[in-house]
Amino acid sequence: MRPYEVMVIFDASQEDDAIRSRVQHYTEQLNAAGAKSVKADSWGKRRLAYPLRHRNEGYYVVIEANAEPSAIADLSRALELADEVLRHKVIRLPDRAAGRSRPAAPVDHTTEVSTETKGA
Repeated sequence: MRPYEVMVIFDASQEDDAIRSRVQHYTEQLNAAGAKSVKADSWGKRRLAYPLRHRNEGYYVVIEANAEPSAIADLSRALELADEVLRHKVIRLPDRAAGRSRPAAPVDHTTEVSTETKGA
């Protein structure tokens, strides 16, 4: 399992309930594929920096999940085909940012350091 973050920009002309149901559908799709700790954070309507598909506003949602790469690929494909999605971006988070860290290297106590110095 790897940590991922998916930013999705929905068409802001959609109803809020319709957007919530689509987000719930995508999170259920990830859960069905075996993803863990799936969280969706809605940022709401925001003005776009430049028009996308002749739209000036978008509804932003961030989905965070720990999933297998194949589950994320399936989600990305579904988002590409969805008409209500203006743009999406999938990012694999580094282990440190996801709250995970590599185990510390084992310390080798078998070698001793000599403190004696040879005469001058």
